Amino acid sequence: MITSFGSRAVGLLLGQLLDLLLGDPRRHHPVAWLGRLALGLERVVYRPQRWRGVVYTGVLVGGVVGVGGVVEWLTRRHPAAHALATALATWTVLGGTSLVREGRAMSALIERAPETADGLGPARARLGHLCSRDATHLGRDELARATVESVAENTSDAVVAPLWWGAVAGVPGLLGYRAVNTLDAMVGYRSERYREFGWASARLDDLANLVPARVCALVTVLCAPLVGGSARAAVDAWDRDAPHHPSPNAGPVEATFAGALGVRLGGTNHYDGVDEDRGTLGSGRPVEVADVARATRLSRAVGIVSGLAAAGAVVLGAGAERGGVVRIGAVAS
Repeated sequence: MITSFGSRAVGLLLGQLLDLLLGDPRRHHPVAWLGRLALGLERVVYRPQRWRGVVYTGVLVGGVVGVGGVVEWLTRRHPAAHALATALATWTVLGGTSLVREGRAMSALIERAPETADGLGPARARLGHLCSRDATHLGRDELARATVESVAENTSDAVVAPLWWGAVAGVPGLLGYRAVNTLDAMVGYRSERYREFGWASARLDDLANLVPARVCALVTVLCAPLVGGSARAAVDAWDRDAPHHPSPNAGPVEATFAGALGVRLGGTNHYDGVDEDRGTLGSGRPVEVADVARATRLSRAVGIVSGLAAAGAVVLGAGAERGGVVRIGAVAS
């Protein structure tokens, strides 16, 4: 008989398969619904005060987790329904295929850009699909570096972290994590408007990604040889360079990508009129346009391995729990 843990594992694998085959849902995406709801609530509660941001974040994330909990409870005794619900939730929150498509699109735009003053205009505009960096004056190699860094960071945020939370907490974990990450993308900035109001969303996102980012870095190390890279170089970059990045979670991921690809990431980036030093990640050569394709292949490999690992962890956890129950029963008898 398939337990709820077994159906969770099956659902995670089916959901990732749907993402691999179809990408994000094209219409009526639940994340878009959440975004509209968040904008509406922001208009009602916004003031540049931290406690209001705490309420805003708590209401939205708590509501989404509650919906996931109801789904989990309703399907808990029906393995097929539970697997289907988990699969749909997983498909909804994963962004692996969309990330790979964006990386490939950026690679094509940079490679085919004519050598004219505005030839890189389409690539600079497209970069906004991946990150909020000011691309106005970026050249070919800088656009390639920005793309590789964004692919690395989003491999953790859009693939590994949702799978990890799905393995740990099922449908509530999947939906709750996507709500946290969405709010961070909307209000988790250090701008004048959101420095206080967005504090809770940003800190909650940091906390939610604390373990998944390191899992992503570990899987990146394991997958480095698949793109002609060195696992040893990825470990060295992680240990040496990750602390130099201002983000405690992006640092390990971007550093291991840099080491795995044999390139050098980081440097000074421009955001909303502010220059931010991202440190130097990796000891290889500067990024070239061809490295974008390698980064997308590495991202895909990390995602697939993480999906298999998440499902495997659920099954192993269920086995350990059943073993514990048997041993307790034996002692009691």
